[in-house]
Amino acid sequence: MEDVNYLRDIFQTPSKGVAGIPYDERIERAKKGWDKKGEDTEKRLSEAKKFVKSGTKIVDPADAVALLETVIKPGDRVSIEGDNQKQANFLAKCFAKVSPAKVNNIHMVQSVLALPEHLDVFDKGIASKVDFCYSGPVATRLANMVMSGKITIGAIHTYMELFARTYLDLTPRVCLVAANAADKEGNLYTGFNTEETHSIIEATKFRKGIVIVQVNQIVNKVPRVDIPGGWVDFIIPTEEPYYIEPLFTRDPRLITESQIFIAMMALVGVYAKYEVKTLNHGIGFNTAAVELLLPTFGEEMGLKGKICTHWALNPHPTMIPAIESGWAESFMPFGSEVGMEKYIMARPDIFPIGPDGTMRSNRVMSQAAGHYAVDAFFGSTLQIDQFGNSAAATAGRIPGFGGAPNMACNAPGRRHPSKGWLMASEEDGMRESLIGPINRGRKLVVQMVETFGEGMAPVFVEKLDAFKLQAQAKFPIPPIMIYGDDITHIVTEEGIAYIHKCKSLKERMDAIKAVAGYTPLGLAADEAQTKKLRKAGIVALPEDLDLSFNDAKRSKLAAKSMSELVEWSGGLYEPPVKFRNW
Repeated sequence: MEDVNYLRDIFQTPSKGVAGIPYDERIERAKKGWDKKGEDTEKRLSEAKKFVKSGTKIVDPADAVALLETVIKPGDRVSIEGDNQKQANFLAKCFAKVSPAKVNNIHMVQSVLALPEHLDVFDKGIASKVDFCYSGPVATRLANMVMSGKITIGAIHTYMELFARTYLDLTPRVCLVAANAADKEGNLYTGFNTEETHSIIEATKFRKGIVIVQVNQIVNKVPRVDIPGGWVDFIIPTEEPYYIEPLFTRDPRLITESQIFIAMMALVGVYAKYEVKTLNHGIGFNTAAVELLLPTFGEEMGLKGKICTHWALNPHPTMIPAIESGWAESFMPFGSEVGMEKYIMARPDIFPIGPDGTMRSNRVMSQAAGHYAVDAFFGSTLQIDQFGNSAAATAGRIPGFGGAPNMACNAPGRRHPSKGWLMASEEDGMRESLIGPINRGRKLVVQMVETFGEGMAPVFVEKLDAFKLQAQAKFPIPPIMIYGDDITHIVTEEGIAYIHKCKSLKERMDAIKAVAGYTPLGLAADEAQTKKLRKAGIVALPEDLDLSFNDAKRSKLAAKSMSELVEWSGGLYEPPVKFRNW
């Protein structure tokens, strides 16, 4: 029998078929009846040829609505790129203008509902169902539309969860995305804010879907090919660049002494104690305070090189002083941040910079890093109940989850050890009763909150509003952001509760009350029990950490204004107009 070199014959032999794959007419015969999606796509593309400029993939923006009415059919699953930063806003507006008589009963799959048009399509009868992750900017309107029956929610996901499902059982039939530039062949440059563009396109195109891209400009040659032209069907140049929200920018002027105090306690009682080197910070002024304390208070503690070296994090402007002071070694960004582009380009040792000299972010892999590669998540929330469960949902609002549940949970699949990961597991009060004398490591999940939030609403409550919302929207489960058994620490202006050390639910409840301040939950704290918990190292008050509120001065911040952040950057950081207050 003749020897067959499969590697050579199948993958390297030139042929009249697909490059590198030998032509075999048996494939075409066998494929009949098994390529219905591909045949349907070819039919749709053929119908849409009239909108394409000859010899290119370019469609005039004036024909965008007609194009969408041609390639999108009733009952399709459609994805519009819109995360919590980058928005395919031109295509969102065009999609909201299609005729419901032609396009209807659409199932939307998108990570974030943020623009009015994202909900307008439901009001107009174009779309009927949505699977999403986050909807903060339109949370109240979304809740009203769900309760009035205008929208059916398939599920509210975490980012990683939805990204995974777009490859499995929520594959888009058509996707509408945004890029910085394209050439006439359709090769795309997605720039600093690559984010999830590539994953949406890949999930769509490799299930024979249709890819439509709005681009800021058409160029002869893109700086780098982020998406090959073969994966793109139509490109639409727009007059205005796609919208980006400066989501992670925090003005140091607005950081309060209470937030500084919480940050100092966290640095002493968590960051330093567990030697947290790999981490993620959620959005908020508490974590911004930590970032601005690293070059000052952190330096005084001798922590440089011992903590906060590797970050799964967007390029926060409040990280500039720490980077310039030599604290950070690397960043894995979910996206970029408006105005940080020049600074990022000047720091290729810190950020992922390609041969073209610009950064490429990756929301999917950053979420994976936030789940598996970091030792700790530090974030905030609107409510924490007596058991330690936390949520951002309140009655009448459906904000969704975003990425926090993915990063703020233990990853049992992790196997690489670190000091903090092992230490948290060794301290776990319930570990042995569940899995025996096995130390498998544990992620630090830290909630940093003031005991009262906006409008003096208590953060600590007996029962989460998420349960009211569950009843109102008829959800199968309450929209809880982070479950209590995943949280290891709660830090407030009153102290730190090391709730992972608790040996019972009752002990955990007592530890939470001990740091809940003058909220109704905090007022129910038992002084004797708090004293006992302090002795056991489950609760630490400020004096146990050798700290006083008088220590929390704004003078400790490495930068106290946006203009000082610009100075730290050597003039390379260019804040958005709304943050230019000097």
